[in-house]
Amino acid sequence: MLDALIDALIDTAKILPFLFLTYLVMEYLEHRAGKKAETLVRKAGWFGPVIGSLLGVVPQCGFSTAASNLYAGRVITMGTLMAVYLSTSDEMLPILISSQEASAAEILAILAAKALIGILAGLVIDFLLRSRHKEEHEHIHSLCEHDHCHCEEGIVKSAIIHTLQIAFFILVMGLALNFLFFFAGEEALSNIVLNRPVLGPMLASLVGLIPNCAGSVALTELYWNDGMHIISLGSMLAGLLTGSGVGLLVLFRVNHHKKENLAILGMLYGIGVVTGIVTEFVMMCI
Repeated sequence: MLDALIDALIDTAKILPFLFLTYLVMEYLEHRAGKKAETLVRKAGWFGPVIGSLLGVVPQCGFSTAASNLYAGRVITMGTLMAVYLSTSDEMLPILISSQEASAAEILAILAAKALIGILAGLVIDFLLRSRHKEEHEHIHSLCEHDHCHCEEGIVKSAIIHTLQIAFFILVMGLALNFLFFFAGEEALSNIVLNRPVLGPMLASLVGLIPNCAGSVALTELYWNDGMHIISLGSMLAGLLTGSGVGLLVLFRVNHHKKENLAILGMLYGIGVVTGIVTEFVMMCI
């Protein structure tokens, strides 16, 4: 028990400097390019899903939140909104970069898969809903309401806050995993329900819908835990696809069309589950 606690503390301490540097760079990029990214998505028109998906890959403070606000004002299409949600990597990218548990090729492959799925889903949705599309340009004040966003506090302070918050989640997750290894053993964990071909992606997609960074942290840690894949690739991808930070939470608050919000939620969950299941069966056939 004591060893499990010490190991979790050491693992978290080792990742802190890299995590801070990663967030510092991302905060700088956010402050320099955040508004330009929103303007680019606004003006993209029917190419919105392509632009939104590519921009969503880079974790930006409140980007999915801004997309929710822009959609509520019908400045962007539903396809663009879905593309942003699906491609948003939330905390996966900074965790992997700082921990160095995954190779650059693996990280790029996952980001490319999320971006491609976002583009395809967004274009299909916009094509199917083309008759409903209206050129409405309402003035929308984008909100910075990410649950760990501190945009007005300077990049250093914001990076420190981000680092401490994510380090806390990593510590909690590390403790939980170490205790599971201690009590259940690695062989038992390899057969848990999240590794089932169909049920795994269904449950992981629900985890991804958690409206904060906890879901993406948990999924990332479960898949890249010291090289041992406690959950499968399909389950991990399913959860990361549905993880859009607090974008959905803001959507339900600012968009008054509740049935439409539920439809978006259902589509997001369905795309994550289907992608995860297809990935599972592809991996079984390889």
